[in-house]
Amino acid sequence: MSRSKTTTGLAVLFGVLGSLHFLKPEPFEQIVPKVLPRKKELVYASGVAELACAAGLLHPRTRRLAGLASAGLLVAVFPANVQMAADLQKKGSPTARALAYARLPLQVPLIRWALKAAREGRSG
Repeated sequence: MSRSKTTTGLAVLFGVLGSLHFLKPEPFEQIVPKVLPRKKELVYASGVAELACAAGLLHPRTRRLAGLASAGLLVAVFPANVQMAADLQKKGSPTARALAYARLPLQVPLIRWALKAAREGRSG
């Protein structure tokens, strides 16, 4: 199957965000859940995972696996989004808090987007 524009968009999103993990790791380090150690290493690891997902989404042979991995990655980073919302509850502006909490349910369509991309890939 050919790659849809939405799958290309997801690949671009992962590519940009993955790159930002290396170019500007500090904001990502701040939202790593407090209980997790080695925040910078986790940010770099998730950046590598996002870049790998982005690359995998671009080719039909790897799209199925990359779409599934992308969905898994979105689930795995959800606690960071929760951490960001919790932190902003204490010290953020009302607008920042609203945006952080609005972002939480947006993970669902992103996961669905990744699963749709997986269905566009070759299954064998």
